[in-house]
Amino acid sequence: MELPAYLKTLYRHWPHHQDTSAAMLRAENVCADEVLWRNMEYFIEERMRVWEKKTLGGEPPYTEDPILAMYRFCNIFREFDRQTIEFHTILNPLRDDFPLWLLNMFYLRMVARTETARGVGLLSFSESDNKHFYERLMASARPRYGTPYVFPVSVILKSRTPTREKFIAHYLPSVMNSIAQEVATWDRLSVYEGVHRILPLFGFNLKFLWTEVLIDVAYQYPARVDLFGRFPVGPGSLPTMKRVDSHMDPTCLVAMLAQVPFQTGLTYERTPLLLSAENWEGIGCEFRKYTNLSQGKGRKRKFMREAAGPFGPAARC
Repeated sequence: MELPAYLKTLYRHWPHHQDTSAAMLRAENVCADEVLWRNMEYFIEERMRVWEKKTLGGEPPYTEDPILAMYRFCNIFREFDRQTIEFHTILNPLRDDFPLWLLNMFYLRMVARTETARGVGLLSFSESDNKHFYERLMASARPRYGTPYVFPVSVILKSRTPTREKFIAHYLPSVMNSIAQEVATWDRLSVYEGVHRILPLFGFNLKFLWTEVLIDVAYQYPARVDLFGRFPVGPGSLPTMKRVDSHMDPTCLVAMLAQVPFQTGLTYERTPLLLSAENWEGIGCEFRKYTNLSQGKGRKRKFMREAAGPFGPAARC
């Protein structure tokens, strides 16, 4: 299937998902367990077929697989998630102003609720503007924050901005210009290395949030961040990566998996799109969930049909 037009124009990194300059590896050179690889291959292909049928306007059930039909799973490509589409759509007018774009992408990922962003508006680097932003944020309807990415308030409790609202409105604008200047010097730096460079500048150990934001940076500024390089592996994905290779550093393993020319069935300008290290980290998490549910274990989040939104299908899960 050719990538839909609205996704082609929303993101600017797709040509890098076609780069075959890296040495390609055979699957057996990365995963010695043939049965495990076949099962992962099946999961990826079937989840992609579910997304394709939803995108083309089909009606459920989208699959005969009882687990995929009943329970919720994130997309193989994070770019297809509804909230990611919404955030990048909101910030599309700011793409030529990287510091302002970066400031607001961190804010959006921290809030994790599109309704709040649309009601309150965006941040600026003006202290007076952000004073009014803070007032609007404090007056905004609850729930003010979403649930996909939990912000650990304990990290900021002893700071000069000890609430989420103060941290967003006052602290983020004070540091984001210098961080943007740092990122602007990068030449396709891996997300793993990028996070470790940013945290000392940022001043707070929000590794997970910065990983999320640097993925977004790679979608719009692919010359700065490389999604095919070494990538942080979260606890949800780690068990799968240990099954693939228990001896290799998982942050390096996902980069090796990205060198396997896996066919997703998706193309950009009629050229197949490859899976990045970021994609494989997410696959590891969702495949673990799929395996657990197949064995009657794990959290059972039932699939709910979602209507198409103004920017395409509501394809978070």
